[in-house]
Amino acid sequence: MNEETFNLSIRKFLKMVGVSSQREIERAVTAAVAEGRIRGSESFPATITLDVAGLSLRATFDGRIDLE
Repeated sequence: MNEETFNLSIRKFLKMVGVSSQREIERAVTAAVAEGRIRGSESFPATITLDVAGLSLRATFDGRIDLE
């Protein structure tokens, strides 16, 4: 195993997940506010599940998205 390749690959994957997730959340919040479904001052529980099938890895991370 090449440690440098491995670490760079993980960082690239996590960066893609972080940026893509942020965009999706921002789009959903913007749409919900525009449609009047939320006021824009709420907090929402959020969960991310990481699956790596070849490693039999499944990890869940819980947090909150605060709008104010």
